[in-house]
Amino acid sequence: MLNELAEFRAYTEPPVYKAAGKRDTTYIGRFTMDMILDFNGLARVLTVLARGYLFADADENLRARINYARRALCAWCSVPDKKKASPKEEWQFKSDFRELHGEFLELVDEDGMGWFCRHVHGIARFMKNNPDKVSKTAYGKADVIDKEFDAAWRKKVVQFQVPIFSQGTSGAWVLRFDDVLADALELGPLRNNSIDLPDDILNRMEALRPEKVPAEVIRILLAYYIANKPEDSEWVVLPVTNFDAYFGSTMFSRKWLPAIPESIIMRERERLGVARFRASQSIL
Repeated sequence: MLNELAEFRAYTEPPVYKAAGKRDTTYIGRFTMDMILDFNGLARVLTVLARGYLFADADENLRARINYARRALCAWCSVPDKKKASPKEEWQFKSDFRELHGEFLELVDEDGMGWFCRHVHGIARFMKNNPDKVSKTAYGKADVIDKEFDAAWRKKVVQFQVPIFSQGTSGAWVLRFDDVLADALELGPLRNNSIDLPDDILNRMEALRPEKVPAEVIRILLAYYIANKPEDSEWVVLPVTNFDAYFGSTMFSRKWLPAIPESIIMRERERLGVARFRASQSIL
C-alpha cells in the first residue's frame, strides 16, 4: 500500500497462480473475493492504473495524456460483448475494447478480454483445478464467477463511462472514469512512499499495541497515514478493502483494525470498503 509503483505492477503484469495451502491467497493477487464479486475497492485500483498511464509520458500535452489514460482504463476493464445480444440488451456505451489490443498488449487481448476479466477467470480456474489448496468457501465460488461475473462486470464497465454530468438516474452514485481521472490528476504520479518510522514512534506503538494485532499492520497504517496526510486535514482516507487485499486476508478489516485502540488511531465507520482515520497525537 505504500509502494504505489509495485501496486501498479500488480495490476498490469501477468498474475502468478499458486498457493501453499488453504490459507494462502497468493493466487488472488492484490484483490479479495469481495472485490471480484461485489466490486468493492476498485476505485483505488482504477486510480492507481490511471496515474500510471497518465504520467507515463510527461512530454505529451495534458489532454493527450488524459485520453491515453482513459483508453488504458477501457482496455483493462474490457469484457467481450455477448454473442447474441438482443436489441433490448444493447447499451449506450460498449464494454468490448478489443480494438485497443495493439496499443495496450498487456491490458486486453485480441478477443476483448481485459486484464481484470482474464485474471478473475484465471482465479476461478485455479480454484477448480486445486480444491486441496483453496478454502471450501472459495472453492464454492468458482462456478459463480464463471457463470455470473462477465454479465455483472459488463454492466459495471458501462456505468464507468456514464458522463459525470449525466442527468439520468442511471448515472447517480456510481464510480465513473471521469471521477478516476480527476483523482489521478490531483494525486499526481505514482510514488514509493515506503518510510522507516522513528524509533520513538515504534516504541510508543509497541507499548500500546494489542497482542492480537501484528506490529507490522500498525506500522504500515501509521506509515500510510504520514505519507498521505493532506496539509488541510488531520484525516486520511483508508481504503479498507484494498488493505485486506494487501495483507491477503480479511483479518485486517474483521479482526485487526477494530482491535486497534484509539490511543493509536481513531477512525470513522467504514462505508463500502472505505473509511477515514487519523493517528493519535500521542503516537506521533
